[in-house]
Amino acid sequence: MSIPAAISSLAQRSDELVEQLESWANLNSGSSHIAGLAQMRKTLRTAFAAIPGVLIEEIPLVGTPAQALRVRLHPAASRQIFLSGHYDTVYEADHPFQTCSRLDENTLRGPGVADMKGGLVVMLAALQAFAQTPAAAKLGGEVLLTPDEETGSHASAPLFAEAAKRCQFGLVFEAARVTGDLVYSRKGTGQFAVTCRGRAAHVALANEGRNAVVALAAFVQAVSKVPEELPGVLLNVVRFNSGEGASNIVPDQAEVLLDVRVTRVADQGLVLARLHELIAAANSADGIHLELKGGFNRPPKECGPVEEFAFAAWQQAAADLGLAPFSWIHTGGGSDGNLLAAAGMPNLDGVGPVGGQLHSDREFCMVPTLVERAQVVALFLHRVAAGEILLPVAARSTPSLSAD
Repeated sequence: MSIPAAISSLAQRSDELVEQLESWANLNSGSSHIAGLAQMRKTLRTAFAAIPGVLIEEIPLVGTPAQALRVRLHPAASRQIFLSGHYDTVYEADHPFQTCSRLDENTLRGPGVADMKGGLVVMLAALQAFAQTPAAAKLGGEVLLTPDEETGSHASAPLFAEAAKRCQFGLVFEAARVTGDLVYSRKGTGQFAVTCRGRAAHVALANEGRNAVVALAAFVQAVSKVPEELPGVLLNVVRFNSGEGASNIVPDQAEVLLDVRVTRVADQGLVLARLHELIAAANSADGIHLELKGGFNRPPKECGPVEEFAFAAWQQAAADLGLAPFSWIHTGGGSDGNLLAAAGMPNLDGVGPVGGQLHSDREFCMVPTLVERAQVVALFLHRVAAGEILLPVAARSTPSLSAD
């Protein structure tokens, strides 16, 4: 199959894309840096507005002054593909890691160069090239760029559910792994708080009290064994708080925060059931009461037949472009691909540039892959638009996420 000239010519834009990435990464847009997020959103709006015929809107998010950016191309087309990106990073305005540097000719180090401003550069370049291909008008595209992915996508989550009603398939522009591999599946993520209330008493009369710290510590010991009981589940005790009482008082309250990750959608129910069992056992003690709050904010992203089909087509596009072969892997980290899967939208995740050391001051992006991955995206979109790739239709279901 031939490759449209607009896609082949992306190779001539390599220096331009690197300069764009450096500019975007040097602009701080930490999840809590509202002014920086606003500036980044303005920059992105200007950049995406240059694509002919796009419709752009800024979407207020409940509970935050930040806004999402939605870009639509050919909204009347019968087939719609969703492109997911986020413009927040984990590097706040007071973080020491603020600017880019070249480690060598092929490696750019900087805040967000892989996660995911590099992905945004790939997305924009791919859409610019795809817009010039012959069948572009036959395929609609909906881009959603959000400001809160690094903090759990709590405010933007409803937008993904809405998009799933309009779009049949999604592309998530998180970075590819350092091996070049995409993401086959992701663990679901959940955060839970367990509070324990006991009975205060003077330490000299400890038998009259009920020590909430001791009771909750016993619960923590039990809950730490859940991964041994349920293969594929990860559980991390993040923080243990025991109040601010004086040392001569039996503490009557304590709290622990848990980070839980599951591999399969069915694991969510199993984990919740086990947590409730352990809490019920703890609550059988006289004067002790534990309460569970929280839930799974991102259910697992499992791989289905639509993803399998799409990935084969993705690999073929890369091969036709002469790129080195790559595969895909399971990873424990979550992304907005989890939310798309939960809403019933199959998606390929990790379609951004190759990078690594995310969320650290060593984060890097392999600069040749900005062009390479943009070409793969553009060629995949072109082949879907031209009818050369016929994506299957997925069955849809929505799992429960709550601890209640």
